[in-house]
Amino acid sequence: MFDTAGGGHGVAGRAGLVFGAVLALCVVVAAVLAPWLAPYSAAELNLERRLESPSLAHPLGLDELGRDVLSRLLFGARVSVGVGLAVVLLAGAVGALIGSVSGFAGGRVDALLMRLTDVFMAFPGILLAIALVAVLGPALRHVVVALVVIGWVGYARLVRGQVLKIREEEFVLAARAAGVRASGVLVRHILPNVFPTLLVQASVGMAGAILAEAGLSFLGLGIQPPTPSWGAMINAGRGHLLDAPHLAAFPGAAILLTVMALNFLGDGLVDLLDPGHRRRT
Repeated sequence: MFDTAGGGHGVAGRAGLVFGAVLALCVVVAAVLAPWLAPYSAAELNLERRLESPSLAHPLGLDELGRDVLSRLLFGARVSVGVGLAVVLLAGAVGALIGSVSGFAGGRVDALLMRLTDVFMAFPGILLAIALVAVLGPALRHVVVALVVIGWVGYARLVRGQVLKIREEEFVLAARAAGVRASGVLVRHILPNVFPTLLVQASVGMAGAILAEAGLSFLGLGIQPPTPSWGAMINAGRGHLLDAPHLAAFPGAAILLTVMALNFLGDGLVDLLDPGHRRRT
């Protein structure tokens, strides 16, 4: 008999993967092509028309200084996507290195590195990020550093768990019995099998990084004006929720759609890379 429930889940997973991939790609393209797609300069002021509602000339309206919201939204995408990619790459690299060494070496090395991760996990992530940025100063590079510091732990624990499982597989034991060096076994046989799981974690981690950057910018700890940021745009618009709700609504929608796309992408990758996951769930 056919597993209709699993098949339906599979179709839904593929649809979510396509939807998430297309929407995420649109956000990335918008960020990369922002200087050419933006109808106006993100810093161009028009005080006489400040807080103007959406119109044909300005599809998303004007902000409190008369700047085009659509243009600022496109340039703000560059900040969000850039921070998300930087945090995922750096945190993923650090976490994968620590997790793979911990899981493969075992013993005291594993115990030491896992106690280190426990120390970082003892602090609420966003509060630690706020404290780090407050100490280092509000700047985009400091936001990236803070998010990497709180983000590598998840990658490390995930990779360690995968390495502990894969290192007992027959092909790994055969490679070690054949005299392959430990570093060769780890790099050539174990890490390639960990990569699909790491890819799924990266898609979800990027969504978290974009949310965290928006939160820090909302608090005034992210990139500083006049460079646009979705979080800072929401902060500027919260004082005009009654007379100009478009100021906060459009950047909020951009964050919502981007995070939703990345989560759909992550769920779809789980189904694509681990078909047995549907049966287990």
